[in-house]
Amino acid sequence: MVKRAVKTAEVGRSKAHMVAATIEQEILTGRLPFGQQLESENELVERFAVSRNTVRKGLDLLTSGGLITRKGGIGSFVTFNGQALDGTLGWTTAIEKAGGAQTRLLQIALVEDEALAQELKLERTTFVAIDRMRVIGVDAQAQCISLERSRLPFNDDLAALPLEGLVGGSLNRTLIEHGMVPHHGEQWAEVVGLEAADARLLKRRTGTSFLRSRRITRDRDERIIEYVVSLLDPAFFALHLEF
Repeated sequence: MVKRAVKTAEVGRSKAHMVAATIEQEILTGRLPFGQQLESENELVERFAVSRNTVRKGLDLLTSGGLITRKGGIGSFVTFNGQALDGTLGWTTAIEKAGGAQTRLLQIALVEDEALAQELKLERTTFVAIDRMRVIGVDAQAQCISLERSRLPFNDDLAALPLEGLVGGSLNRTLIEHGMVPHHGEQWAEVVGLEAADARLLKRRTGTSFLRSRRITRDRDERIIEYVVSLLDPAFFALHLEF
């Protein structure tokens, strides 16, 4: 935990990082006990003499680092091995914390998809495609348990992403580093039989039943950040609802 605090302080390049580093120190030193509610955004704006947007970015950094969590009153989320996947951490980090599955990056590339652009009501048809697979076990014992295809609407900030790769191997962290902070979204889930191409990748029989999740994530201004389709082994994943 001490190392994480030092690292955050070292990268304090902006006011948002300064806000995050200060609150992080208060958490790590016990000044903010576990479970205690943080000050409101208005109080943090006044305390640090920064804009509301800066405070929100600072809180997003703390959330992505797993130091704070934010939870709405109504929602749905995916569980892995019975444990809720904290979407604020990103699935890569959350799955590793929940059960040790490893992530394999299959591709990061620019693609054209007119059908998806039309479905999402976007003018541009270019997307950054990020395909990943989750695997448990090693070598001959490795088992593929999910296949995820993320599509990010293209913008100039993402142009170098296929060459640079994901920040720390995390898509969630990469989005935040590019100023694309997830705020809310929609999700659909259904059971489907695997098509031949997906079955080959997952090393399963064609037609094997998998949970398919489709999720759209938006920022505070309703702009689409990510569209992702996930094929999830129901032996490991489930959809959990809260109301």
